[in-house]
Formats: sequence, C-alpha cells, structure tokens
Amino acid sequence: MDKLLTVAPSPHIYGEESIRKLMLGVIIALLPALFCSVYFFGWGAVIISVVAVTTCIITEYLIQKFLLKGELSITDGSAIITGLLLAFNLPGNLPVGIVIIGSVVSIGIGKMTFGGLGRNPFNPALIGRVFLLVSFPVQMTSWPVPQGFMTSYTDAVTGATPLEIVKEGLRNGEQVSELMDRVPGYLQLFYGHSGGSLGETAAIALLLGLAYMLIKKIITWHIPVSIIMTISLFTGILWLINPQQNADPLFHILTGGVLLGAIFMATDYVTSPMTRKGMWIYGIGIGIITVLIRIWGAYPEGISYAILIMNAFVPLINRYIKPRLFGKEGRYGKD
Repeated sequence: MDKLLTVAPSPHIYGEESIRKLMLGVIIALLPALFCSVYFFGWGAVIISVVAVTTCIITEYLIQKFLLKGELSITDGSAIITGLLLAFNLPGNLPVGIVIIGSVVSIGIGKMTFGGLGRNPFNPALIGRVFLLVSFPVQMTSWPVPQGFMTSYTDAVTGATPLEIVKEGLRNGEQVSELMDRVPGYLQLFYGHSGGSLGETAAIALLLGLAYMLIKKIITWHIPVSIIMTISLFTGILWLINPQQNADPLFHILTGGVLLGAIFMATDYVTSPMTRKGMWIYGIGIGIITVLIRIWGAYPEGISYAILIMNAFVPLINRYIKPRLFGKEGRYGKD
C-alpha cells in the first residue's frame, strides 16, 4: 500500500510548477520594490511590511485551524504575498493598529471567507486596502515624503502625491503646465523619489519585478500590457485634445498605482481570466475604469477599484471565452 496507482482520464500533463514555487517567484519579484520602499521611507516601510505579513500569516492559520479545521496552507507563501501587497498599498506612516485591521480583513474577508486560496473572487490585498480607505480616509491619505532610510516612523513629513496635486489644481482652475512645476520630474518618478504608498514610488523596481516574472514564466505579458496600453491610449487622446486640462500618458503611467496594480495585482492567478483573449478584455476594462475615475471621479487614483470591478466580471469572461479543448484541431493544427 506504499505506492498507490492513480487512474484518471487523459490528457495527462506534467509540469514542475507548484503553488509554493510560484509564490516564491512572486515574492522574489516584489523584493526590488520592497528594498526601494525601505530606502525611501525608512523604518515605516519595515514596520508596516513586517506587521502586515505577520498578521496575514497568523490570521490564516487561526481561521484554518479553529474555524475551517482543514489542511493548513500558511507555508505555500500566498499569505506572505497578500501581506506584502497590502503593505505596498499603504502609506509609510500608517498606525500599526490600522495595518493589523487591514491584514485581518484581507485574509479573513477577502480570502478565507470564500474557502481559501483558489476560491476567492476578489484580490484579498485590495479588499483590505479599500476597506481601510473607506474606514480611515484621513490616515490612508496622509502620504509621507521620501526622506531616506533613517526617516522616523512616527514623525514622517507628509505631503500630497503628484496625482493629488494635479487633481486639486485642475479643480481650482489651474493649468497642467503650471502644476507640473510642483510635482517631481519623470526621472524622479521613475527612480522613486515621490510621495505615495510604499509600493508605488519606484517604477524601475516594479519593472524589474515584471521582467523577472516574465523570464520565469510566472505570468504572461497580456494583462500588464493591455492595462498600460489602454491607459496610455485614452489619456493620450485626452491630452492631445486639451493638454492644459489633461496630463500626458507618461505622467499617468509613472504616478499612482498603475504599475503596481498592472504587474502584481491584476495578474493574480485566481482573480484573472484563464485565456489570452479574456486577459485582453480584462486588462482593457481595468484601464478604461482607471482613466474614468482619475479624470472624472472624486478620487485622484482608481486602479484599485478598477481591478476589483473587473474581478467581478472574471467568472463571466471565463464562461463565454473558453480555451480551445486540448487536442482540438485549430488554426495551426492540433494543440
């Protein structure tokens, strides 16, 4: 009885991937952004990241152990990723108690309520982030200014993000050309010297993570490219129509959470479509909703809401856009 023969219908496809291996790859891809957040925001980034990851792991363990009473999955790395992504969506001076609340909501409501990994319809980290934004709007919109590694966690200097500066200035009747003098230059935005949440300050760090995941084939390029292309296209059209009332596409891509959301949030295996055509529809939808919220909505940023809204459409997309059956005759012969 030591060796059991498993009988199952074909096709039989073997792969070296495992949940733990894939999650480890995502964690490695997140490290450049984590190092940049610590470099720019100091101890606040360290404390918030450690608290978020630890709370996510403990919450998942307690729920599985005492409520679901099933097999423990805290070693697969998914709780670590949820904690890191939640931390990346938070200001570097957020009180520890609020971080704990967000972590519990992310795992308890966003993930384990639906049965755990593989069953949650919405990105857990974004559930936690949106919950905190609604519950603690003042604390969640007090952004520390990057001051270096030795920045104090409790006494960090706060300021408006580039998106907030432009949004508020346009409401007051100012023109984009005037507002651009008050925001960091594109090179600063690319390297990370800009206020905002921990994970959205350094575009180069996020792009390094994207390159690693593409090389390791952890994700495909379809969702990030479709989101970035859609946002670039629509903001570019608006910019060409009226450049004094609309910022250019590069500004929209380098500011806020576009790169963080497109690379690490929208590509979540569970909450994104299975087919390439579905990924394009999903990514285009996220891009359009993001632009609508940024330009005409009350919030200066919209990527989090856009991803959650499109998460809700993923089951519908998967239902009507299905992959071709394995072995079925296609355009280029059999699969």
